[in-house]
Amino acid sequence: MDFPRNPGISNQLLAAAFAGFLALALASCGAGRQLAASGPENYRDFSDSLAMEQIVSFLASDALEGRDTGSEGLEKAAAFLEGRLRGFGVQPFFSTYRDTLTNIEEPAYNVVGVLPGSDPERSGEYVLIGAHYDHIGRVAPREGDSIANGANDNATGSAMVLELARFFSGFKPPARSLVFAFFTAEERGLLGSAHLAKRLRAQGVNLYAMLNFEMTGVPMAGKDYRVYLTGYERSNLAEVANELAGSRLVGLLPRAREFNLFQRSDNLPFYQEFQVPAHTFSTFDFTNFDHYHLPGDESSGMDFGHMAELLNELIPVVKGIADSPPATLKMYPWPESQ
Repeated sequence: MDFPRNPGISNQLLAAAFAGFLALALASCGAGRQLAASGPENYRDFSDSLAMEQIVSFLASDALEGRDTGSEGLEKAAAFLEGRLRGFGVQPFFSTYRDTLTNIEEPAYNVVGVLPGSDPERSGEYVLIGAHYDHIGRVAPREGDSIANGANDNATGSAMVLELARFFSGFKPPARSLVFAFFTAEERGLLGSAHLAKRLRAQGVNLYAMLNFEMTGVPMAGKDYRVYLTGYERSNLAEVANELAGSRLVGLLPRAREFNLFQRSDNLPFYQEFQVPAHTFSTFDFTNFDHYHLPGDESSGMDFGHMAELLNELIPVVKGIADSPPATLKMYPWPESQ
């Protein structure tokens, strides 16, 4: 999530050919279970800890040097994400997967793909599933390590989005179109998501909902729900999600309201531009993770089994929202001063 920081010094971008080769090589590895021919009812066993570990371990590796916006490491991450989307058969949303930012000096781009919806009446409506894939690069050394790897923040959220793309590309798409977006420059002040939200708005995209994933690598303890929703009271998304999940999957974390996390992640620009339900799913509860923006945010500290279980529980939620009747999701009145 975006807390104030001083932007680091960016490195030169890696040559595109090498990055593309790296992405394709990694994409060929594969991970997780493939969807059985009978279809999406097999979602409960779809993702597994190995699938999550392979994605997070690459994105949070020392080779990517903390994925600062404009860096060679972030270029490698973008090429990896592009290669995976291409391998799944997810189409580029624009002419290419790369959505170049116009609100930052460094060369920077979101990675955006789309699966067109299957219902002629609702395919013109979009559910955007997103996460930021950048981090902050290098920081002051701790115990000889200066790379802020950003495993929980936010390789884990990126892994959730990538696994959802893999799932939904495996069978007939839902009624509404699905956009899979990986944002850059979140750590610079939500710049990637702000750029994309404005671009989609200018193009007249009919956005139905935005589902964002941030810091999902460590489970919460002592809660009667698995994941919380920022801006819980701003829409009925939590109620709809729990109904679709058939359990109390999504809850309210009071500290998320206290720290106004609704305005600290990439859901915010889409709420501002479209005034539709736009929320972040997270399991960071201020007590279960001590390495925010520090070198200790390593993949070895993530609970990949928890991530896979959460992903599998969220699949019917995302599918249900994308298939839901018109006006299933509703905004609640909310004073902008809060």
